[in-house]
Amino acid sequence: MTMPPIDTLWLFLAASVLLILTPGQDLYLVMTRSLAQGARAGVVTAAGVSAGLLGHTLLVGVGLGALIRASDTLFVLLKTVGAAYLVWLGIGLLRAGAAAFDTTEGQRAGVGRLFLHGAVCNLLNPKIVVFYLAFLPQFVPLDTSAPTLSLIALGATFAALTFVIKAPIGCAAGALSSTFRRRPGIAAWLNRISGGILIVLGARLLAQETAG
Repeated sequence: MTMPPIDTLWLFLAASVLLILTPGQDLYLVMTRSLAQGARAGVVTAAGVSAGLLGHTLLVGVGLGALIRASDTLFVLLKTVGAAYLVWLGIGLLRAGAAAFDTTEGQRAGVGRLFLHGAVCNLLNPKIVVFYLAFLPQFVPLDTSAPTLSLIALGATFAALTFVIKAPIGCAAGALSSTFRRRPGIAAWLNRISGGILIVLGARLLAQETAG
Protein backbone atom coordinates (compact mmCIF):
# COMPACT_ATOMS: atom_id res chain seq x y z
CA MET A 1 0.00 0.00 0.00
CA THR A 2 1.52 3.34 -1.12
CA MET A 3 -1.03 5.86 0.11
CA PRO A 4 -2.37 5.95 3.70
CA PRO A 5 -5.88 4.74 4.66
CA ILE A 6 -8.73 7.06 3.71
CA ASP A 7 -9.13 8.56 7.21
CA THR A 8 -5.41 9.30 7.44
CA LEU A 9 -5.43 10.63 3.88
CA TRP A 10 -8.15 13.15 4.70
CA LEU A 11 -6.12 14.32 7.69
CA PHE A 12 -3.07 14.70 5.45
CA LEU A 13 -5.05 16.70 2.89
CA ALA A 14 -6.57 18.99 5.52
CA ALA A 15 -3.21 19.66 7.17
CA SER A 16 -1.59 20.24 3.78
CA VAL A 17 -4.19 22.81 2.72
CA LEU A 18 -3.73 24.78 5.95
CA LEU A 19 0.05 24.71 5.59
CA ILE A 20 -0.08 25.80 1.94
CA LEU A 21 -2.34 28.73 2.80
CA THR A 22 0.02 29.91 5.55
CA PRO A 23 1.79 33.07 4.31
CA GLY A 24 5.39 32.38 3.45
CA GLN A 25 8.12 32.73 0.87
CA ASP A 26 6.39 30.84 -1.96
CA LEU A 27 3.01 32.51 -1.51
CA TYR A 28 4.54 35.99 -1.48
CA LEU A 29 6.58 35.18 -4.58
CA VAL A 30 3.48 34.09 -6.52
CA MET A 31 1.56 37.20 -5.47
CA THR A 32 4.37 39.63 -6.30
CA ARG A 33 4.83 38.11 -9.75
CA SER A 34 1.08 38.26 -10.39
CA LEU A 35 0.83 41.88 -9.33
CA ALA A 36 3.83 42.83 -11.42
CA GLN A 37 3.08 40.98 -14.65
CA GLY A 38 -0.48 39.68 -14.47
CA ALA A 39 -2.33 36.48 -13.66
CA ARG A 40 -0.41 34.37 -16.17
CA ALA A 41 2.89 35.19 -14.47
CA GLY A 42 1.45 34.16 -11.11
CA VAL A 43 0.15 30.84 -12.43
CA VAL A 44 3.48 30.03 -14.10
CA THR A 45 5.37 30.94 -10.91
CA ALA A 46 3.02 28.71 -8.91
CA ALA A 47 3.79 25.89 -11.35
CA GLY A 48 7.51 26.50 -10.80
CA VAL A 49 7.04 26.37 -7.03
CA SER A 50 5.22 23.03 -7.38
CA ALA A 51 8.03 21.71 -9.57
CA GLY A 52 10.47 22.71 -6.84
CA LEU A 53 8.41 20.73 -4.33
CA LEU A 54 8.64 17.70 -6.60
CA GLY A 55 12.41 18.14 -6.52
CA HIS A 56 12.33 18.15 -2.71
CA THR A 57 10.12 15.06 -2.82
CA LEU A 58 12.73 13.18 -4.81
CA LEU A 59 15.50 14.38 -2.47
CA VAL A 60 13.63 13.07 0.55
CA GLY A 61 12.68 9.88 -1.28
CA VAL A 62 16.27 8.96 -2.06
CA GLY A 63 17.54 9.97 1.37
CA LEU A 64 19.42 13.16 0.52
CA GLY A 65 17.09 15.13 2.76
CA ALA A 66 18.47 13.26 5.76
CA LEU A 67 21.99 14.21 4.65
CA ILE A 68 21.05 17.89 4.51
CA ARG A 69 19.48 17.63 7.93
CA ALA A 70 22.57 15.98 9.38
CA SER A 71 25.12 18.31 7.77
CA ASP A 72 25.18 21.83 9.21
CA THR A 73 27.68 22.91 6.57
CA LEU A 74 25.52 21.75 3.66
CA PHE A 75 22.42 23.27 5.23
CA VAL A 76 24.09 26.66 5.78
CA LEU A 77 25.49 26.69 2.24
CA LEU A 78 22.11 25.93 0.69
CA LYS A 79 20.19 28.47 2.76
CA THR A 80 22.81 31.16 2.07
CA VAL A 81 22.45 30.68 -1.67
CA GLY A 82 18.65 30.70 -1.33
CA ALA A 83 18.67 33.86 0.79
CA ALA A 84 20.98 35.62 -1.68
CA TYR A 85 18.66 34.70 -4.54
CA LEU A 86 15.61 36.16 -2.76
CA VAL A 87 17.50 39.36 -1.94
CA TRP A 88 18.60 39.63 -5.57
CA LEU A 89 14.97 39.35 -6.72
CA GLY A 90 13.92 41.95 -4.14
CA ILE A 91 16.60 44.42 -5.21
CA GLY A 92 15.46 43.96 -8.81
CA LEU A 93 11.93 45.00 -7.84
CA LEU A 94 13.19 47.98 -5.85
CA ARG A 95 15.18 49.20 -8.84
CA ALA A 96 12.40 48.51 -11.35
CA GLY A 97 9.84 50.91 -9.91
CA ALA A 98 6.72 51.06 -12.06
CA ALA A 99 8.58 49.62 -15.07
CA ALA A 100 8.03 46.07 -13.83
CA PHE A 101 4.32 46.56 -14.51
CA ASP A 102 4.95 47.13 -18.21
CA THR A 103 3.36 44.28 -20.21
CA THR A 104 6.08 44.19 -22.83
CA GLU A 105 8.69 43.67 -20.10
CA GLY A 106 6.64 40.78 -18.79
CA GLN A 107 6.54 39.23 -22.27
CA ARG A 108 10.31 39.62 -22.68
CA ALA A 109 10.87 37.80 -19.40
CA GLY A 110 9.01 34.77 -20.78
CA VAL A 111 7.19 31.99 -19.00
CA GLY A 112 10.35 29.90 -18.80
CA ARG A 113 12.12 32.48 -16.67
CA LEU A 114 9.11 32.89 -14.38
CA PHE A 115 8.81 29.11 -13.99
CA LEU A 116 12.53 28.85 -13.24
CA HIS A 117 12.35 31.62 -10.61
CA GLY A 118 9.54 29.80 -8.82
CA ALA A 119 11.36 26.46 -8.91
CA VAL A 120 14.76 27.85 -7.87
CA CYS A 121 13.36 29.86 -4.95
CA ASN A 122 11.65 26.73 -3.66
CA LEU A 123 14.58 24.38 -4.25
CA LEU A 124 17.02 26.72 -2.48
CA ASN A 125 14.96 26.71 0.71
CA PRO A 126 16.45 23.88 2.83
CA LYS A 127 13.70 24.22 5.43
CA ILE A 128 11.32 22.56 2.97
CA VAL A 129 13.45 19.42 2.96
CA VAL A 130 13.42 19.39 6.76
CA PHE A 131 9.67 20.04 6.74
CA TYR A 132 9.11 17.13 4.38
CA LEU A 133 11.21 14.86 6.60
CA ALA A 134 9.17 15.86 9.66
CA PHE A 135 5.71 16.03 8.06
CA LEU A 136 5.41 13.31 5.44
CA PRO A 137 6.53 10.25 7.48
CA GLN A 138 3.64 10.83 9.89
CA PHE A 139 1.25 9.70 7.17
CA VAL A 140 3.19 6.72 5.83
CA PRO A 141 1.31 3.48 6.64
CA LEU A 142 3.19 1.39 9.21
CA ASP A 143 2.52 -1.79 7.25
CA THR A 144 3.73 -0.44 3.93
CA SER A 145 6.29 -2.51 2.06
CA ALA A 146 7.53 0.51 0.09
CA PRO A 147 8.02 3.51 2.40
CA THR A 148 10.03 5.38 -0.23
CA LEU A 149 7.16 5.16 -2.70
CA SER A 150 4.77 6.30 0.02
CA LEU A 151 6.91 9.37 0.74
CA ILE A 152 7.13 10.22 -2.95
CA ALA A 153 3.36 9.78 -3.42
CA LEU A 154 2.58 12.04 -0.46
CA GLY A 155 5.15 14.63 -1.54
CA ALA A 156 3.76 14.67 -5.08
CA THR A 157 0.25 15.10 -3.68
CA PHE A 158 1.43 18.06 -1.58
CA ALA A 159 3.08 19.61 -4.66
CA ALA A 160 -0.11 19.20 -6.71
CA LEU A 161 -2.21 20.75 -3.94
CA THR A 162 0.21 23.66 -3.82
CA PHE A 163 -0.44 24.46 -7.46
CA VAL A 164 -4.22 23.96 -7.16
CA ILE A 165 -4.34 26.46 -4.28
CA LYS A 166 -1.70 29.02 -5.25
CA ALA A 167 -2.55 29.33 -8.94
CA PRO A 168 -6.02 30.83 -8.20
CA ILE A 169 -4.39 33.16 -5.65
CA GLY A 170 -2.04 34.27 -8.42
CA CYS A 171 -5.01 34.85 -10.73
CA ALA A 172 -6.77 36.96 -8.10
CA ALA A 173 -3.66 39.08 -7.54
CA GLY A 174 -3.09 39.32 -11.29
CA ALA A 175 -6.56 40.77 -11.79
CA LEU A 176 -5.32 43.87 -9.96
CA SER A 177 -2.19 44.28 -12.06
CA SER A 178 -3.92 46.23 -14.86
CA THR A 179 -5.10 48.80 -12.31
CA PHE A 180 -1.56 49.32 -11.10
CA ARG A 181 -0.25 49.59 -14.66
CA ARG A 182 -2.67 52.50 -15.22
CA ARG A 183 -1.40 54.19 -12.08
CA PRO A 184 2.42 54.25 -12.19
CA GLY A 185 2.75 55.89 -8.78
CA ILE A 186 0.87 53.08 -7.04
CA ALA A 187 2.75 50.52 -9.13
CA ALA A 188 6.12 51.91 -8.08
CA TRP A 189 5.23 51.81 -4.41
CA LEU A 190 3.85 48.27 -4.74
CA ASN A 191 7.12 47.16 -6.31
CA ARG A 192 9.03 48.75 -3.44
CA ILE A 193 6.84 46.93 -0.94
CA SER A 194 7.13 43.63 -2.84
CA GLY A 195 10.89 44.03 -3.16
CA GLY A 196 11.16 44.80 0.53
CA ILE A 197 9.15 41.69 1.39
CA LEU A 198 11.45 39.48 -0.68
CA ILE A 199 14.54 41.02 0.93
CA VAL A 200 13.07 40.47 4.41
CA LEU A 201 12.24 36.86 3.48
CA GLY A 202 15.82 36.38 2.32
CA ALA A 203 17.17 37.82 5.58
CA ARG A 204 14.76 35.63 7.55
CA LEU A 205 15.91 32.53 5.68
CA LEU A 206 19.55 33.42 6.37
CA ALA A 207 18.81 33.92 10.07
CA GLN A 208 17.17 30.51 10.48
CA GLU A 209 18.94 28.04 12.71
CA THR A 210 20.63 24.94 11.34
CA ALA A 211 18.66 21.83 10.51
CA GLY A 212 20.00 19.78 13.37
